[in-house]
Amino acid sequence: MSTVRDDVLTRGARGAGALICLLLALLSAGWIIRDLAVAEHGADVWWAWLGETRRPREFTAWATSALDPLLVLGALAAAVAQRRTAVTSSVAAGALLSLAAAVALLRIPLVWVLGADWLQGLDGGLTGWARLTVLAQLALASALFVVVAAGRRSPGRPGRHTAGAAHGPAGAMAPVYGVVRAVPSVVGPGRPGGPYRGAAGTVAVLLGAAGIVLAGWEIHWRQQLGWYLYRKGLLGDASVFRALLQPPVHWQGAALAVLALGAAAAALRRAALSRPAALTAASLLLAHGAVALVHTARAGAFGRLAALSLRSQLEAGTAVFTAAAALVVLLAAARPGLPDTSRDLDAVRAYGSAPGEARPPHAPPPPSRLPPGW
Repeated sequence: MSTVRDDVLTRGARGAGALICLLLALLSAGWIIRDLAVAEHGADVWWAWLGETRRPREFTAWATSALDPLLVLGALAAAVAQRRTAVTSSVAAGALLSLAAAVALLRIPLVWVLGADWLQGLDGGLTGWARLTVLAQLALASALFVVVAAGRRSPGRPGRHTAGAAHGPAGAMAPVYGVVRAVPSVVGPGRPGGPYRGAAGTVAVLLGAAGIVLAGWEIHWRQQLGWYLYRKGLLGDASVFRALLQPPVHWQGAALAVLALGAAAAALRRAALSRPAALTAASLLLAHGAVALVHTARAGAFGRLAALSLRSQLEAGTAVFTAAAALVVLLAAARPGLPDTSRDLDAVRAYGSAPGEARPPHAPPPPSRLPPGW
């Protein structure tokens, strides 16, 4: 029997979180619309998300990457989760925290990248607006952390509610023999909204493996390139620039590794926030792996895989594994979690003294001779 009570995220906190999520979605969606407006063909934006380096026009650049539409969808999904009463408070809070963590990790390096001297060739107003957007999104992500931290309250102590059956139509007490508390349904140990054991194990293993693989590649490139060249891909440089709102390549790999390992650790604990955290990490990993697969396929590497070097084979295998693992994690984390039985602990049921009256199955029967006054 699950006796872990779900913390309550107040209605005001959930409403504020939903509003902040909508603002985050609008900021990213605005830049996607901008890219569609400057593109000669709508498909050009799609190919830019898949790694094409051709600029849309002279003295300008693409603003978004494949991560931005996922951040829009994630923000909208988190906003919907706040408004649905069927979503437990722990899961709703986890959705806010996961979105905030993803936005913070992916946007932080853009604060200094968009102010770098090597971007002077672009439209100054464009980079200025992009940097203002990044600062606004970081402020909104910080606000989500504050909303979750300040918006929690402990649930009320049991016994405050009385059974409606104990009162008559006029509010007077009906003849009642006893009052018992409802027995919550047996769902097994775990926090309300948390994943079941099988789904949690799948998520933990796959996301943990994906995170370790990505972290391993970052360590490899640090040793292979040396700190001077690796730093350019970590903190930003003209040689690795692709889009205004896209983090540097090595920073992105490290950030995705952190998100994957964090979600895997939460899944091991079967925490309620592990499901939204896994959905967030897996979505970003799927986009990351899909882009790498497109690069590999367009280079014709799959047709001559045996002739490639060992490192190229490992890179192709990593892309396949990352995309496949992310897809499986999405399916596992999207399954419903443990039901919320905490409300049952406060439920009170009254029953009368009539011989034929139905009573709760766990309630004692009335005595054959009732006490005086009954």
